[in-house]
Amino acid sequence: RMNVEAWLSLFAAVLGGALRVGAPFLFVSLGECLTEKSGRVNLGLEGVLVLSAMAAFGGAYLTGSPWMGVLVGAGCGALLALLHGLLCSLPRVNDIATGIALMMLGMGLAFYLGKPLIQPQAPQLPAIELGNWSSLPAVRAALQINALLPIGLLLAVAMAWGFTRTRAGLLVRMAGDSAQATRALGYSVAGIRVAATAAGGFIAGLGGACLSLFYPGSWNEGISSGQGLIAVALVI
Repeated sequence: RMNVEAWLSLFAAVLGGALRVGAPFLFVSLGECLTEKSGRVNLGLEGVLVLSAMAAFGGAYLTGSPWMGVLVGAGCGALLALLHGLLCSLPRVNDIATGIALMMLGMGLAFYLGKPLIQPQAPQLPAIELGNWSSLPAVRAALQINALLPIGLLLAVAMAWGFTRTRAGLLVRMAGDSAQATRALGYSVAGIRVAATAAGGFIAGLGGACLSLFYPGSWNEGISSGQGLIAVALVI
């Protein structure tokens, strides 16, 4: 019986850790997937992730509500990504170079504006208890997952369905696959790509909120550890 409990605890710890650590990757990957489907690459999502983590923590700290912090973080992510989309819509502007510049801008803003937030504690997102079926405290503690994670999983399914079954999803794919066909049908390629990039930044901003409002649940300058770039590489 002790061996079974030990293996169960180990499995729960690994599963719970994967779910906690993987939530930011999920949101940033979904955001980059939407951006790349429209024909644009946003390497600046590392900056989006860091800036949104700071903004989410600051929003939760100032308002006392973690969900307001989530909205603030996602909104800041959308604004930074919108800037990327607008700049890339200009003639002779390179997506990769602009993304690197926006990454540095986002990280610089986060480090500068977030200095007063390093010490304070902000209210955290609630945890979903998946281990209540077990009598082992270690299992119950390991299977506490981020309340945003189910939203990310549902969003992944919705995007997979939307890209093939909805008019908006087909337009995004068409803008990425054939700009000429999109223009021939009377749609603005630049407008679609800007909108998709901003929406991708909003989704990636949810990943920043996961970092500062759940795990590790604080704000510091090394909170991302390159997770945004890794997520972009996963999508590519």
